[in-house]
Amino acid sequence: MAGRKRNSAEEIVRKLRRADELTAAGKTQEEIAGELEVSAATLYNWRRSYGGMDTDAAKELKDLREQNTRLKRLLADAELEKDALREVGEGKILSPAAKRRAVDMLVETTNISKRLACRAVGLARSTYARTPIAQTPADPDAALRADLRTYAREHPMHGFRRAWAHLRYDCGRSVNKKKVHRLWKEEGLQVRIRHPRKRAGISSIPQIDADAPKVVWAMDFQFDSTIDGKAIKIASMIDEHTRLSVLNIVERSITAERLTTELGKAFALWGGPPLVLRMDNGPEFISHVLQQFCGDRIGISYIPPGTPWNNGHIESFNNRLRKECLNRNHWTSLLEARVVIEDFKDDHNNRHRHSSLGYRTPAEYAARCTHNHQAVDGCEID
Repeated sequence: MAGRKRNSAEEIVRKLRRADELTAAGKTQEEIAGELEVSAATLYNWRRSYGGMDTDAAKELKDLREQNTRLKRLLADAELEKDALREVGEGKILSPAAKRRAVDMLVETTNISKRLACRAVGLARSTYARTPIAQTPADPDAALRADLRTYAREHPMHGFRRAWAHLRYDCGRSVNKKKVHRLWKEEGLQVRIRHPRKRAGISSIPQIDADAPKVVWAMDFQFDSTIDGKAIKIASMIDEHTRLSVLNIVERSITAERLTTELGKAFALWGGPPLVLRMDNGPEFISHVLQQFCGDRIGISYIPPGTPWNNGHIESFNNRLRKECLNRNHWTSLLEARVVIEDFKDDHNNRHRHSSLGYRTPAEYAARCTHNHQAVDGCEID
């Protein structure tokens, strides 16, 4: 008597998706179970374990999730109130103006009374209610404030030091630098200049065209999410000449160490590494881990930052993956995403016909391709 067949989790996910298609076609559960070569009880257990739910169960799960979300929000609000009271109770707020802002913050965010907020901050209610002299016509620094605002409008990128130097040396006004700094902050004239971190990787070889198989492999990431909102990160890589998809990583997060491990497996599977890896300036790609992994045996070609068109082959592949797979599915689990995306890439290699390849599949073209790489001047790869 033959032993009972045990299906892997991937096979179960595929059969459940097929069962959904047959259900939409009007087949009964018995007919579906017969076509899938399983019993109706097994199909029921699979649906219960791998996300198949009836309408009542789905509604109940939705209600529980909404209640859980409300409880989490209430808990977060309570923790925010505790943190705010703990912060103002540590004595870090010194000036009356800062204490007024703290009282306003507590009243707006925690909905407590002004009396309780003033007590927590340590500010008298009469002081809180009194209008600051800087906001009245009797302000002795009104003229200086006006001059600073005028200077800031004319020189929006200057700081308080250059404003003080202008007053001191150009206008001949004897004014303390610390006072200018204080008024500058009170008027909100600070300008925070952001210096973005430059993450341009240094290529080990010049730009090169993929004139033969295993010359240039292009790599990139894209993102999706499961129905619970958790992120999915997808790493893809193709041979620019044959269009073969040679890498498939679907995880919540992909580190540089995981990337190099999977690259090693891909090189072993496809008969060795390519001559060049082409990629953008993502943090995983410019890491020392990948640089050490490639060493002197694999060239690295980075595209200029902000120019995805220079990596057009992998961008085109990712566009097809997005439109034909990711946008057409709702992932109930990471496992389902792995299975379906792997099937899509296998379909791309063996069944998708490219006009640029003479309407052959990448696998067919790679099997018949006889092109050899021609070295160019200035390129160390031969």
